[in-house]
Order: sequence, then structure tokens, then C-alpha cells
Amino acid sequence: MARRIPRQQVAALAGALLLALLATGADQPLAPEQRTVIDHISADSLRGNLSFLSSDLLEGRATPSRGLDLAAEYVAAQFRRAGLEPAGDDGYFQTATLADVGPRGTQLARALGVEDLNSVKMRNVAGILRGSDPQLRDTYVILSSHYDHLGLAPSGDDRIYNGANDDGSGSASVMEVANALAALPVHPKRSVLFILFFGEERGLWGSHFYAAHPLVPPAQTIAQLNLEQVGRTDDSEGPQIRAAAITGFDFSDLPRVFAEAGRLTGITIAKNPRNSDPYFGRSDNQSLADLGIPAHTLSVAYDFPDYHKVSDTWEKIDYDNMAAVDRAVALGMLKLASDAAPPKWNDQYAPARRYVDAARRLHP
Repeated sequence: MARRIPRQQVAALAGALLLALLATGADQPLAPEQRTVIDHISADSLRGNLSFLSSDLLEGRATPSRGLDLAAEYVAAQFRRAGLEPAGDDGYFQTATLADVGPRGTQLARALGVEDLNSVKMRNVAGILRGSDPQLRDTYVILSSHYDHLGLAPSGDDRIYNGANDDGSGSASVMEVANALAALPVHPKRSVLFILFFGEERGLWGSHFYAAHPLVPPAQTIAQLNLEQVGRTDDSEGPQIRAAAITGFDFSDLPRVFAEAGRLTGITIAKNPRNSDPYFGRSDNQSLADLGIPAHTLSVAYDFPDYHKVSDTWEKIDYDNMAAVDRAVALGMLKLASDAAPPKWNDQYAPARRYVDAARRLHP
């Protein structure tokens, strides 16, 4: 009888094979800076960060909550470790209050028994990898996700919505890509803003606040990629192994940058024919798209068995697949942060025309 190879060893061998193929340029040779970036993305690092962000200690990261504040401090520490510049109004934090999010903030304050809408603080977490080119360093590319989740269920043996895939996986990936790009001996030519938003589950609160109070000039921001649910491969439409999809795939030419990066890393990044357009407005890319910035969300699974359930835990993440997807994301970000032409909205695609018009207002 043949000896059974342990699952962990199989995963390690698969990862080693992938890196060997990349190093030898299976499809086309990789530049030294591309190799540096992919070598700094690790399944173990992702597992470590995500297991903390989705731990019971953080009690589901509701907006607002002590658990969300703990998560924000953790993310800021990781940005500090990577050497990113603080980008907020308070170090790495961009601070908002319940008064800043409109009527729903007032309603939440009443539910919480809060009279003064101004303790209750909520924070986006933002850091900048400053570009190396004197002319292009004042233009920006954004990589984002949301780090909040649903908090606590009203009853049950397990009340904690851990939110590992939604969207701890995106948050851990933003930190991982930030660390990888920061490891380059020479930074990309453009600056990269890494930002994690609060309150997405409340209705895109953090990204709406950012759009109203941008930390870098929108007219000099060429693109945003937002990450949602990149850790689980057990999509309701079938397994998504070495595959990802981008919302609004035909809205601009930004998705094709990441499709090409996927080809370099053995990941298929394509249009989901059923979900691409309907999901465009359901995540934090929408807030920046409304400003006229080409902005899309990349996901591995749109729907999975534990979506918005207390059973969405870190042990169920496919970390090797997540690392492979993140390598494609990192190479796409590297391409955008070079001297490539900025992405454009597709003025021939009817659903994108409102964003074409917004871009014209942004760049009159």
C-alpha cells in the first residue's frame, strides 16, 4: 500500500512547486522586483494575522465596538511594522463619529443609549507606501478592504460573528500585500495607499466617509482595488480554486491589469457572468467609483456556506489558495504603481456611463 502523504506536506509541496514555476518563468520571465514581491507573501503569515482578526477576543468587530478598536490598533501596528507612512488625521487613523454618518448614526446612537454622537469614535486605518519617482509619487493607487463585521448575535451558544472570510481575509491580504511591496529595495514609482474601512456592514460607512474626506487627492488617485472574501474557495456556484472574479469587469480596463497578473501567477481572474455587475455596488469600491475613480472589488467566493454566520471562522480558510491570489493582487498593484497609463472607464458600456461622467467631472 502506498504511503499516504500528510495534507500539510502536500500543501507545502504545491506551494514550492508554484514558486519554482514562477522563478523559472513558466509562462513568461518575471522581473526581479516581481519575484521579490511574490516571495514576501506567505500562507503562514496570512494565517497568523487572520486568526487574530477573527478571534473571539474581538467579539465580531461590530461598528462601533471595543473589538473593532482592537482590530484597528492591530492593523496600525502591522502598517507600522511594514514601514508605511501614517496617512490619517491621527497617525494611521482617520477618525469619524456617529454624527458623521447621517441619520443611521443617530438611530444607532439611540439604540446604544448614547446621547452625544461625537465616544463614539470609528476609524479607518490608512498607511502610505511613498512612491520613488519625483513626478509620479504624488499620484496614488489604493488597495482596500473592510475590517468590521457583525458583532454579537442576540442569543445562542456561540454568539460571535468571527467574520474570518468576510472580511478578515481581505484585511489580512491588504496587510500582506503592503508588507510585500514595502520589501522592495526601490519602491514603486507611484504611491500606494493601503486603507481598511470601518462600517461596511452598516452600509459602506467607512468608505463613504473617506470619499467625503479623502486622505489623498481623488483627482490624483488613478485606481482602487477592494478585496472581499478572498479566503474561502467553497463558493455556492462550485469550488473556486486558483480563481477570482472582479465586480464590474466590463466597467473599466482596471480588471484586465489583474487578469494579466493572474496569468503570471497561475490564477484565473475573470468575469463572473452572473455576479459581476450586480455586486459592483455592494462593497467599498462603490464610494470611490462615485467620485470617478476606476474602482472594483476582487473576490474568490461571492457566497459560501458560512456567509454572515457565526461559523465563518479562520480554520476554514484555504490559506495556500489565498496566498496565491494575493500574489496576483500584489503584481497587479505593482503594475498600477509603475508608469503604466492610468485605467479608464469604458464609455461604450452603458452601466458604466455614470462613472464616465463622474470621471469627467473629476478631470474637467
